[in-house]
Amino acid sequence: MLKILQDTVCSQEALSSSLSTQLFHPQKQVHYLKREFTIKEKFYNCFPISKLHGILEKIRLYLIKKLLPHLEDRRKYHQEFASSTSFHGVHNIVQTQSKTRKVLWLLVVAGCLAIVIWQIYSRFIYYFSWPTTTTVVVQYVENVKFPAVTFCNLNRFQAHAVSNLRIIFLIWNIVSGVLQKFSMEDKYAQELNDFLLGNQKFSIKEFTRKNGFYLNSSTLLECDFFGKPCYPQDFEHVFTEYGNCFTFNYNDLPARRVSLSGRGLHLLFDVQQEKFTDEPALGYTDAGITFVIHSPKELPRFDGLGLLTPVGMHAQVSIRQLKSIIQEYPWGECKPDIKLQYHKIYSINGCLQECKARYIQDWCGCLPFILPGNGTECDLLKFYNCVYPAVYDIEIKGLCTVGTHNSTCPAPCEETDYPTTITYSSFGGEKAIKYFSAKLKKSPEYVRQNLVRIDIKYHDLSYKITQQQKALTISELLADVGGQLGLFCGASMITIIELLEYIFTNFCWICIFLLLKAPEMPQWNNPSQNQPTHKEKKKGIQEC
Repeated sequence: MLKILQDTVCSQEALSSSLSTQLFHPQKQVHYLKREFTIKEKFYNCFPISKLHGILEKIRLYLIKKLLPHLEDRRKYHQEFASSTSFHGVHNIVQTQSKTRKVLWLLVVAGCLAIVIWQIYSRFIYYFSWPTTTTVVVQYVENVKFPAVTFCNLNRFQAHAVSNLRIIFLIWNIVSGVLQKFSMEDKYAQELNDFLLGNQKFSIKEFTRKNGFYLNSSTLLECDFFGKPCYPQDFEHVFTEYGNCFTFNYNDLPARRVSLSGRGLHLLFDVQQEKFTDEPALGYTDAGITFVIHSPKELPRFDGLGLLTPVGMHAQVSIRQLKSIIQEYPWGECKPDIKLQYHKIYSINGCLQECKARYIQDWCGCLPFILPGNGTECDLLKFYNCVYPAVYDIEIKGLCTVGTHNSTCPAPCEETDYPTTITYSSFGGEKAIKYFSAKLKKSPEYVRQNLVRIDIKYHDLSYKITQQQKALTISELLADVGGQLGLFCGASMITIIELLEYIFTNFCWICIFLLLKAPEMPQWNNPSQNQPTHKEKKKGIQEC
């Protein structure tokens, strides 16, 4: 600061001198000399350098006397710390008189310290690899919730409605392509274009609802849930890639609990092959019932998960409940803060549907009725010209990805699955065939070609919890670090605080020492002594 003041005074003197030498008129020179003496006088009155120098000297004296101990005191402080610290082994190095013992203890302390550093480093490396373990717990309960079951006929449409409209099967495949990827052959393109141009107001949604598979007393011959009868109105209609499908226990009724293993849902379907049909050229060649078991809060997903029961067969399905709990990132792949707008709980299938709905609505300005959301329903032309290509782009460009934490639809943090074991047997013996033939007033051959029995029950009253857990938590990491410090160095948290205090004290002493070693401040004379007197000013002016 003093240096800056000195430079300021010198610069002003130089400026005044240069101005006076550049002016040739005598009266101007006298004017500027008077102004120069006035500026200097005001400057020295505003900045009493001697007073500032005295204050800084007092600060230096205070640092020397109060904050910086003498050399002997500092040595005594180091020796007291080495002899009293809880870091084991250090006092043996300082207090022992034998040089050999000093060297041995120094090697021991250095070796233990190196081992501690290596162990702590390895534990931190292991912790930041985000390791996990998986635990499996089987919990037995008195009763367990029954899942939702969605049933579909493998023959999707009524034969009389599509006898002259084979293109309907292709149209529905295009519409349901948002759920299951479908590749259309070029040979159908011209036929499809002609139909769409001539039937622009055709609604595939209403057509399928009216002319697809239906569930009533003629198609659902028997229904029994845990000893109580159930009816077609207990099933909820839903659109899937199989057209009209129907879900049992869609609203997760509290009364629908099973309290005895071996009993559950018993159904007898009549698929009515002469009334319902499909297109073998598109790969639909089977006859029977397909169904999927899922959580009541989730939508059914048939792609890769559907179970098939052909006609003339009795399927006995044994289920278990499996709950999976996945850790959030970086230990696992789930994101607990992600929520779905149109689903009660998060699931990958629901997330994919909402993701596709957003992209299709942005690109096409409409929303397929088979996807969740609120928006203008897409007509057939939009389905063919925009929605179908948009779904293809979503698949190719990977706009809706699943699995990892940074994907569009990461793994759910909690998920409930129903692993199944299914066995088949031929439906009915000769006596049973005659019984149903007389009851339905149908031939025995009709019974064998159309009836399907399905029994779904719990294997036992238990559920399995598979939980992903952190292999090393923060508390366990601190315990490991503390154990290594205590084993090899006898150190604890108190020891760490002692070391921090010792380091901080020495750091302060070093800073004070560096401040005191700074260059001496310039010894300026009192400015009033260097100022010319009034007579000298007047004499100088006269000389000029």
